[in-house]
Amino acid sequence: MRVFQWVFASLIGIMFLVSCSGGESNKGDSYYTQGDYENAIVAYDTYLSTKPKDFKALYNRGRAYEELGEYEKAEQDFLLALEQDRKNTQILLSLSNVYQKQKKHNNALLYAEYAVEVPGAPAMAYFMKARALHQIGNTDEAYKEYSTAIKMDKDFGMAYYYRGMLKIATDNKRSGCEDLRAAVKLNYEEAQEALNKYCN
Repeated sequence: MRVFQWVFASLIGIMFLVSCSGGESNKGDSYYTQGDYENAIVAYDTYLSTKPKDFKALYNRGRAYEELGEYEKAEQDFLLALEQDRKNTQILLSLSNVYQKQKKHNNALLYAEYAVEVPGAPAMAYFMKARALHQIGNTDEAYKEYSTAIKMDKDFGMAYYYRGMLKIATDNKRSGCEDLRAAVKLNYEEAQEALNKYCN
């Protein structure tokens, strides 16, 4: 599922929180954008030493840790950021994702559910909830949440792919292949391989 992780990271990357002020925090943002995550963390550390509750800097440092595969440190920063802004769907989804990467699927589900409860939650929140449900074997609820994500965003190729794979796994091959074809049309890379494997 490396492709899932890469695509999710790119989507979450779009949601990178821009810090409001502070030279070191802005330096951290600049390093992060360049892919220099170690120096980004150093810059955020310096900034946070004087403003330890700046949730944007905490979140962005967490993202840098996540990029380095230091998921427990990322989790700690996301939780600290969440204490400052409990209804922030970006932080909630990042927590869900970091738990997914650690195979803590019940925790991933919990934070995806929190994200879904926020008014105006994006399609990604329903997708992340579906992925966690799928991982713990609750296929009926996962199907519903994938469908909600697709209803909210008709161009959500990744959601079509995962719903299609769920359908194929639960003996609904024809409909599953339709979802895979939709994912291919939406340029979700992994879908073509699955279509060739299951739908010929």
